[in-house]
Amino acid sequence: MTDPPRLAVNGLSKTFGRNRALRDLSLSIAAGEIHGLVGQNGSGKSTFAKLLSGFHTPDPGGAMLVDGVPLRLPTRAAELRDRGVAVVHQDLGLVDRCTVVENLRIGAFSANRLSRAIRWPHERELARATLAELGHDIDPRARVGDLSAADRATVAIARALQHQAPGHGLVMFDESTRALPRASLDHFYALVRRIAVRGGSVLLVSHHLDEVLALADRVTVLRDGAVTGSSIATDELTEGKLIGLMLGHSLRQQPRTERARVTASAPGIRAQGVSGRLVRDLDLNIGAGEVVGVTGLVGSGYEELPYLLAGAARASAGTLTIGDNRIELVGASPRDLLAAGLALVPERRDEHGLALSLSVLKNVTLPQIGTGRSKAWIGSAWELQEARWVVDQLGVRPADPQHRVGDLSGGNQQKVLLGKWLRTAPTFLLLHEPTQGVDVGAHDDLITAVRQAANEGSAVLVAGLDPAELVALCDRVVVLREGRAAAELTPPITADEIVVAVYGATAGTMVHRGGGGHDGP
Repeated sequence: MTDPPRLAVNGLSKTFGRNRALRDLSLSIAAGEIHGLVGQNGSGKSTFAKLLSGFHTPDPGGAMLVDGVPLRLPTRAAELRDRGVAVVHQDLGLVDRCTVVENLRIGAFSANRLSRAIRWPHERELARATLAELGHDIDPRARVGDLSAADRATVAIARALQHQAPGHGLVMFDESTRALPRASLDHFYALVRRIAVRGGSVLLVSHHLDEVLALADRVTVLRDGAVTGSSIATDELTEGKLIGLMLGHSLRQQPRTERARVTASAPGIRAQGVSGRLVRDLDLNIGAGEVVGVTGLVGSGYEELPYLLAGAARASAGTLTIGDNRIELVGASPRDLLAAGLALVPERRDEHGLALSLSVLKNVTLPQIGTGRSKAWIGSAWELQEARWVVDQLGVRPADPQHRVGDLSGGNQQKVLLGKWLRTAPTFLLLHEPTQGVDVGAHDDLITAVRQAANEGSAVLVAGLDPAELVALCDRVVVLREGRAAAELTPPITADEIVVAVYGATAGTMVHRGGGGHDGP
C-alpha cells in the first residue's frame, strides 16, 4: 500500500457574491515534495492560501486531507498546528518590536499552572532548539527588528516548523520571498530544501517562475480560479510553457496591436535617481503627449512610484523635472508638486481620492479652491461650469452636479475623481489602477479621457497590473523588478509580451523592442 498524500485537496471552491474565485480545485502533495503553485494575479492562489489557513470558509462540497485524515472546514488554527500545517505569509508575519522568542513561540507559550506566568527560560530553550534544527544560532532575546533579512526569514520558518515532527507536516510559503532581498534568497532556498530532505512537504506559491522551476518537484497552474496544469513535473517545463498555461494559449497565437510611436513635442517630465521603500535609483522620461505604463510583480515598486513622484510617499532620493521646474523629492510636499502641474489619481478613491459625503460639484472644484483660477470667477458660477464639464465630458450618471458622490456607482465615482484632476490641466498626470473595479462602459469612457489628456499635451504615467489595459492605454510600458527598470516594451505591444516581461526571468531578451526616440526608462 502506498502512503496517502501529505496534503490532498478535492473539489475546493470559493464564491464571493457573483464571483467564483476558486472552482473545483484538486491538488495532491506528496511527503517530502516541494510543490509549486503559480498563476497570474486574480487566478485564485491567495484565495486558496486563505482557505488553507482558515481565513475564508469554502463553498460546500470540497475537502482537504492531511495524511489521509480530513480537516474540518473552515480550518482551525489549533488543528492545523496539531497536524503540522503552517503558512508563512508574504510579509513573514513578524512583529519587529518583539523579541525572537516572543515571535517564534506566540500562541504556544507554556505557563506555570498556578501563577499562569510564562516560563521564559524554558521558552528560550525551545526557541534555541528549533533554530538549531535549521542550523542557525540566533539569540532568542534579540529584537526581530534588529535582525538581518536572512535571520528574519529563519525566525518565520522556525515558527512554522516548531510543531512538526521530522518527516511530517507541510509548510505553505505564500510569496514569502517578496520580503527578502536578493542576498538572502540562497539562504531561504536552502531552508526550503532542508524541510523536504527531512521528509516535510512544501507548497511554494510564487510569481517568480525561475524560482519555482529551480526548487519545485511538480507545479500546478491556476487561471481564473481553475486548474489549467495539474502536478506537472518541473523537468518537463520551461518558463515559456508555464506562461502559456497561465495565459491559456500559445504566445505565438496572439496578433500584435499596432500603435504609432509618439513623437514628443515638448520635454514633458524627467525623473532621476528616484528611490523609496521599494523603488531604487530609477530614471524615467515621459514626453508631453505620451502615456507610459509601469508594471511588475506586487512589491517590485511599480505601485509605489506614482506616490513617490507625487510627494504622497516618502522618497529617500531623487529629483523630478516638470518642464523647467526641478524639484527635489526628498522633503517635497504635495502642495509643491501640485503647483508645478502634477496631479495624482490614487488607487483608493474612497480613502485617498474623494470626499464621499460631498457633491460632485464640491469634489470637482476642491483642487481649485483658493487658486487664481477660482478667484477670477464671481460667486459659484465657475464651480457649476467645472462640474458640468466633468459630468458631460465623462458621462457621469446621474448627470446632476449636486448629487452626493458616495451615492454614485464605482465607475461614476472614478469618473469624478479623474475629471476633477483633468480640470486642473495637469502637465504631469499620474494614475494608479485607473479603471479598477468599474464596468465596461465606464472603462471605455475613462480610457478615452486619459488619451484625450495626452493629446492635449499632458505627460501621463499609468501604474497597473492588467496587461490588456496597459496595451489599450500606453505608448510604452516599463517593467520593474526589485525596484529597478528591467525591460521597456515599445510599439507594437501585446498583453502576452507584458506577461512574459513581468513573469519571465529572462524578460529583457524576450520582449519586442521598437525604434529609438527616447532616452530609455
